[in-house]
Amino acid sequence: MSPRREKLTSPQTRIALARGNRPAHHLLPVPEPVDTEAARRLFQSQRRTAVRTVVLLAVLLFGLSGSFALFPALGEIRLAEVPVSWLLLTVGIYPVLFGLALWHVRAAERLEDEAEDRAPHRGGDRDDGRGGTTDEPHGPP
Repeated sequence: MSPRREKLTSPQTRIALARGNRPAHHLLPVPEPVDTEAARRLFQSQRRTAVRTVVLLAVLLFGLSGSFALFPALGEIRLAEVPVSWLLLTVGIYPVLFGLALWHVRAAERLEDEAEDRAPHRGGDRDDGRGGTTDEPHGPP
């Protein structure tokens, strides 16, 4: 008879299995009413930016495709025996899409920075340079 097999798990796995499907509520920050309103305003402004980005994307893609449909002569122009319309739709569009994505990300980050600047800072909390905050004054006593 072979020896009995033993199941080995890490301590973290045992903790997770013991907790079951319950979420770890102690890990979730509880927003204050002021924080909730600020987050709602930030979300709305970022949503407006996202709608602008999607509209620009639609105008760009459908406008480019539509211009080739409205002006078939554009499809007859060739570069190295490949129609320029194909090159624009398959290769040339990607730098423009990258630029649009970069613009969107920077706009969303700018909105976050502005919201953070408007947010009232709590007490004497300051960044301690290690990812936390401290009430203690910086520098030598």
